[in-house]
Amino acid sequence: MKSQVYFMDAHSESPETALPAKMLNVFGASGLEDMIKPNDVVAIKVHCGEWNNTAYLRPLYARTLADRIKELGGRPFVCDTTTLPYSAYGSRTSELDLLITAERNGYTSAALGCPFICADGYIGTGDHRVDIPEGYILKEAYIAQAIAAADVLIALTHFKGHGVGVIGGAIKNLGIGAQSKRGKFNVHMGGHPKYGFPAAATFYPERFKGKAETPDWQILEDCCPFNLWHVYDDHIEWEREKCVGCSGCPGVMAGHGLIDIGAVNFDAVDAAIADACLGTMKAVGPEKVGFINMAIDVSPKCDCVNYAGVPIVPHLGVFASKDPVAIDMACVDAARNSPGIPGSMAEEMDAHHVGDAKFEGSAAMFHSQSEVATINTGHAIGMGSRDYDLVEVPPGDVERFRFPYDKRPSRLRFQERFEKFMPFPSDRHDGRGFLREDEVDLEAIKVHYEHSTNGHQEVDNLSEELAPADDD
Repeated sequence: MKSQVYFMDAHSESPETALPAKMLNVFGASGLEDMIKPNDVVAIKVHCGEWNNTAYLRPLYARTLADRIKELGGRPFVCDTTTLPYSAYGSRTSELDLLITAERNGYTSAALGCPFICADGYIGTGDHRVDIPEGYILKEAYIAQAIAAADVLIALTHFKGHGVGVIGGAIKNLGIGAQSKRGKFNVHMGGHPKYGFPAAATFYPERFKGKAETPDWQILEDCCPFNLWHVYDDHIEWEREKCVGCSGCPGVMAGHGLIDIGAVNFDAVDAAIADACLGTMKAVGPEKVGFINMAIDVSPKCDCVNYAGVPIVPHLGVFASKDPVAIDMACVDAARNSPGIPGSMAEEMDAHHVGDAKFEGSAAMFHSQSEVATINTGHAIGMGSRDYDLVEVPPGDVERFRFPYDKRPSRLRFQERFEKFMPFPSDRHDGRGFLREDEVDLEAIKVHYEHSTNGHQEVDNLSEELAPADDD
């Protein structure tokens, strides 16, 4: 059977067509509201954004969803998890780092109207183990404890690209983002004899030119939290057999030409993401997990990098479903059917035409990667279906989406206050309030002047006309 994906486009022109309103509409139409019973603890899993990333979802969306969950009688909290190092300078690797970064990005209890928590504890070892015998490559998963303990889980996802997973969608939000640090080691093939980073990488120690010719040699050692890189005056050593694939060193080593990262590691991770997502759903209960994809600000890389590129496609819309495979497939299809944005990575990589695989062109680290590998794995293991019906949801009642704290119209709200504290100075300038010109030539400032001497002269002439008279 086809899964149902509920959808509203991204065009906004009124309160009921604003993106937060559309998010609530698809949330209700898709039946996700029906999962929430009074006093249910509801985890809203978001990506709070890396330090200096600007493409992550605004906290407004999580706040709007949390408010609705409270109306339904639920007890929401918003959460993210600690990461592997991923680089030499991670900003979400511990709970302390995560909370500081999240607060800088606006994810605070005051902004959200509910707690924001690190779901897997200070170091990332607070978790719940789940068996997944049906997994394609993983046979167990380690789910962040607070997420596994929730009664209901809503994956509120910013749909975008991802360097490893190619797409960062609903499956990735739970297949990576809901895993503890132990779970992330598992998904990233830490310790795997064939697909793990040390097994798949090619090491070129002969390319190291010595400390004297490597001014920043210290970072080659300091990028590894397990102290497995050792730099000497004339050579470098890697204790490869002890490496667990924390991802702290690949960028540093590749940048120095010392390592080629094995593409097979990324392919295996793409499959494992789907397995781990299934593990998350099993931990909470598949019937108690729902998905909302905000396909807006579709950046080429994930929110876990500390920058954000030009979006590769225009806003695609708001999607909701109980099927993570179907919702991600619908978003990929929407991106393929959309033109790319001029000046984006999609255009730079010649993947900007309608029908192009936008994420393979602009997000993937290797040409061999597929933007549907994780989706296909999810379909293969029975987590969901690639086949879907897209159900377009109409806008809701405008009354529902107006400012909720005082729904009275302006006269009832402000007449008495304005009589007491008049905001318009009608006692000045014969009742006109302010000192202004009675009439000016408004057409003169609407002309697109050519970038030429004559054009500049016309602007200069206008400037002289508008200049105040010289008192001398």
